[in-house]
Amino acid sequence: MLEISPRKVAHVIFQAREGGMADHELHAFIDSMNVDEKASLVALAWVGRGAYEAENFAEALEIARAEATTPTADYLMGMPHLAENLEAGLEAMGIDVGDVESDFLR
Repeated sequence: MLEISPRKVAHVIFQAREGGMADHELHAFIDSMNVDEKASLVALAWVGRGAYEAENFAEALEIARAEATTPTADYLMGMPHLAENLEAGLEAMGIDVGDVESDFLR
């Protein structure tokens, strides 16, 4: 189960797409998350890029917590295709990305 709101994930997706000045804001936004939210974000990105299946999310979450040696913002922002991985992760978890993005834009 996700321990981060889909709205926060949408926020990361939008800022990851922006690049440039938004990178500083994205770094600060991820840094402000609690440990559970950060681990969920990493696990979600792993599911989105195909390293784990959605049904193995709990395992991905456990590993994300155990292997968190690099600051999460640095790790995620260094990940190629972060926005796409997070979108694919949400979809794999059965969360409609279109609904999440529309809610975020309101």
